[in-house]
Amino acid sequence: MKRLFIDLDICNNCDECVACCEYFYHAGNNHGVTALREYATFALFCRHCEDAPCVNICYHDALERQEDGHLKRYMMLCTSCKSCTIACPFGTILPDFIPYLDSKCNFCAEKAQEIPSCVASCPEGAVEVKDVEEDDLENDVYLVGDNLAVHTRKWDREVEGITKK
Repeated sequence: MKRLFIDLDICNNCDECVACCEYFYHAGNNHGVTALREYATFALFCRHCEDAPCVNICYHDALERQEDGHLKRYMMLCTSCKSCTIACPFGTILPDFIPYLDSKCNFCAEKAQEIPSCVASCPEGAVEVKDVEEDDLENDVYLVGDNLAVHTRKWDREVEGITKK
């Protein structure tokens, strides 16, 4: 199945993300790529702390710990105060992931035959659309939802650290 694929090992090489997004709600900027990075980071790097200091510190209730342990940020409640970034004991929530105005990536679902702008404009080649399945043991590829695949080393509580081959 074709999915949007982001290689987080390559992605953070730009000083500032310059990949463009043509999605109607954030055209002309990179909020779509930023949203993807946030989504992948919350899913793969978050330590899922039992006491969740990032959730507890948020006085707007913009962060919620879901049943599966992943964090969800409610964009309409978040004021970008960055309290969660300070409260996170592991530095997982980076300040550039918490912009005040943001919207979720739609994975260019309506443009199945075209190359999305984020793919065409990423100078590092970190974003692609390709057939990919989860392969966490050999290639460090993880599915995050139905439409996104991410290449990176994942935090694993069972081995108490970043998983390695």
